[in-house]
Amino acid sequence: MLHLDNLHAFYGKSHVLHGVSMDVKPGEIVSLLGRNGSGRSTTVKTIMGLVDGHGSVKWKDEEILGHHAFDIAHRGIGYVPENRDIFPKLTVHQNLMLGEKRKGRAGRWSYSDMYEMFPRLKERQHTEAGVLSGGEQQMLTLCRTLMGDPDLIMIDEPTEGLAPKIVEQVAEYLKELRKRGVSVLLVEQKLTIALQISERCYVMGHGRIVFEGAPDELRGNAYIRKEWLEV
Repeated sequence: MLHLDNLHAFYGKSHVLHGVSMDVKPGEIVSLLGRNGSGRSTTVKTIMGLVDGHGSVKWKDEEILGHHAFDIAHRGIGYVPENRDIFPKLTVHQNLMLGEKRKGRAGRWSYSDMYEMFPRLKERQHTEAGVLSGGEQQMLTLCRTLMGDPDLIMIDEPTEGLAPKIVEQVAEYLKELRKRGVSVLLVEQKLTIALQISERCYVMGHGRIVFEGAPDELRGNAYIRKEWLEV
């Protein structure tokens, strides 16, 4: 479904990604792990057309590297950034409306689905998004992206700053995506949630993939965890 081959990316003269190769298969949750500064966020931004790169990014066997972000989104890739990017002066419901599905497709998701998964959003649907708590804004960003009916959703640090109860909600939410046939590329620092819900994990270090394998393999690899994950 998504295939990266020898992907490089730069910020000015700074070489950030050094030949990243990875893939995400249909209906799969894949975690991209690593310390801050390892290149995880740059990887998803490059896939999404927000950072220039060279190499190859193929989506359903078509090259998309170099395409505009709106074109990539229309092709069925959703992106939830770490900084959430809600529209603060619009209500919760208006934010969801802006994310509504691509034309010509029968969407898998409805407003009712969003409000059922996150009842707090239903309670606050007529509230300006800028006054929501951090956790509520994270819920809203996830739901707004889903309203575009992506086949793959890339989520950058969805549990950052959230209370443990909300973290568990997000984990259940991601598993629900998989049940509905949506693939997930999860950028996450919390090993617990990543290993709990993922089929496969990649670990990044210094802009390179340093490990690929199943969660149990990562649990059993003390060297990789100590060298590239543990603080």
